[in-house]
Amino acid sequence: MMAALAPSHQIFLAFDFGTRRIGIASGTRLLGSAEPRATVRSGDFDAIAALVKTWQPDALVIGVPRHPDGAPHEMTAKAQNFGRRLAGRHHLPVFEVDERYTSVEAEAEGAHDVDAAAAALILEQFFREHP
Repeated sequence: MMAALAPSHQIFLAFDFGTRRIGIASGTRLLGSAEPRATVRSGDFDAIAALVKTWQPDALVIGVPRHPDGAPHEMTAKAQNFGRRLAGRHHLPVFEVDERYTSVEAEAEGAHDVDAAAAALILEQFFREHP
């Protein structure tokens, strides 16, 4: 599902997918940094659409969880399905990032909203991987 990264892709929304909650962050490629924005109930595509309308991103980034050895598991497929739904609804490129341990890292950093903070970590990882 990995889209091609174009120079015109400058503003991004990132998603930390979960079966109960989805953390969302925004960021710009120019600065290479991200800010936590919101956490919504999983499946609340209206709330996600409102954030897409507000931020007008050029592309979306989703965290895809995997086992410590990199092997996929049940949540891997669910996150990828979520990414396909986002692409279909918003007609934007969707990029995947391996997001092992982002929620743990956000908790360790004392984040107030762990899910949104994890989404920011996902987006910053994407920026590091795609300068």
